[in-house]
Amino acid sequence: MGVSKSLVFCVLVFQLLSLSSAEIRFNEIRNDNRPIIPFDEFGFTHRGRLELNVSKISLSNPDLDFSKVGFFLCTHDSWLHVLQQLEDGEITCVLQSDLIKQVFTFNNLNGKSEYSTIYSENDADQYTLVFANCLQQLKVSMDVRSAMYNLEGRSNNRDYLSAGKTILPRIYFLFSLIYFILAGLWIHVLYRKRLTVFRIHFFMLAVVVLKAVNLLCEAEDKSYIKRTGSAHGWDVLFYMFSFLKGITLFTLIVLIGTGWSFLKPYLQDKEKKVLMIVIPLQVVANIAQVVIDETGPYGQDWITWKQVFLLVDVVCCCAVLFPIVWSIKNLREAARTDGKAAVNLMKLTLFRQYYIVVICYIYFTRVVVYGLETITSYKYLWTSVVAGELATLAFYVFTGYKFKPEAHNPYFVIDDEEEEAAAEALKLEEEFEL
Repeated sequence: MGVSKSLVFCVLVFQLLSLSSAEIRFNEIRNDNRPIIPFDEFGFTHRGRLELNVSKISLSNPDLDFSKVGFFLCTHDSWLHVLQQLEDGEITCVLQSDLIKQVFTFNNLNGKSEYSTIYSENDADQYTLVFANCLQQLKVSMDVRSAMYNLEGRSNNRDYLSAGKTILPRIYFLFSLIYFILAGLWIHVLYRKRLTVFRIHFFMLAVVVLKAVNLLCEAEDKSYIKRTGSAHGWDVLFYMFSFLKGITLFTLIVLIGTGWSFLKPYLQDKEKKVLMIVIPLQVVANIAQVVIDETGPYGQDWITWKQVFLLVDVVCCCAVLFPIVWSIKNLREAARTDGKAAVNLMKLTLFRQYYIVVICYIYFTRVVVYGLETITSYKYLWTSVVAGELATLAFYVFTGYKFKPEAHNPYFVIDDEEEEAAAEALKLEEEFEL
C-alpha cells in the first residue's frame, strides 16, 4: 500500500516536472527509506545512453532480498499501468513489472559499496530515472551520479539535451537578437522623440535590455549543457538576469498601471504597497526556481518548492492587475465629473486595452504554455518555448507601441489643472509622512 501511494505521488511529480535538461547530476541520498525516488526525466532517441555511477552505498540491513531495491527507467504512460498492476495485486514491487526497464538491482552489488553501468536505450521515448526500495525496513545512503544523453552523427557526439529540446540554444539566441534589435529601435525612438520622453521610457529600455541579456545567458547555458552536460557558470548569470528581468517587468506593469511618470510624478500609498508586495515575492519566486532547477525531483522538498513557485507567481500576476483596475476606476469617475470627458475617455479606453492584454499575457504564458508542455509530444517540446517567447515578444511590442513617447498620445495629455493637482497631492503626502 505504501508503494502504491508513492507511485501516485510520483505521477503528481511527473505532472509538475518542468522537463528540464538532464545535465550531469550528482545527488546525495542519506538514510532514506522512501519506496520511490524519481530522478531526472529525459527524451531519448534511438541512440540513447544512461551512465549511472552509484558510490558510498550504505544499507541499514545487509541481510535482505536486494532484488527489490534498484534503479529503472519508466515512461509516464507506463507508470499508470504499473500502478494498476500494484492495485490488482499482480506484483508486490515495481521492479517486478515487465513494463519498466531495469538498469540494475542491488543484489548485483556482491558486497561492494559502488556500482557503475552504461545502459543503452534504443526505444525512443521520454523516460524517468527512478530508484525503487520495496523493503520498508531498509534505509539507504548513497551518492548517485547520472548522465543521460543521445549520440549524434557518425562521430557519436554526445547531446545532453533531451530530444525535443536540442534546438533550444538556437531558439534562445535568435530571440535574444530580436530583443537587442528592439532595444536599438527603442533608443532611436527615444532620441527622435526626446522632447516627449518620460522617465518610464528609460525604464522600458532597461526591461528590454535585461530580457535580451537573460535570453543570451540562457542560450549559452543550454549550449554548454548540450555539449558538455554542465552549464560552466552560465546558469549563475542566467539566474541573476532572470531575477532582474522578473522584478523589472512586474514593476513596469505596476508603474504603467498607476500612470507613474505619465499621468503623475508620484505613487500613492496603496500603489507603493503593491510594489512592496511584488518585489519580495519575485525574490522568493527566483529562490524557488533555483532550488527546483538545481535539486531535481529526487529532493524531499522539491515538490514543496515547486508549489511555492507556482503560488508566488500567481500572486504576483494578480497583484499587478490592481493598479490598472484602480486607474480604470479613477478615469471612469473623472470622465463623468469633469469637463474633459473626451480625453479621459481615450485614456480609459487605453487602460482597458492594456488590462485585457496583461490578462491575456499572464493566462497564455502561465496556463496555455504549460498545457502545450503537457500535451505536446516530447519530440516537439521546443514549440511550447517558442509559443511562450512569441507571446512575451508580442506583449513587449504592444506595450512599447501604445505607450511610446508621442505628443498626441492620449495617455500623455495632462493639462495645467492635473499638474497642479498632482503637485498638491505630492506635497500633502510629504507633509503627512513628516
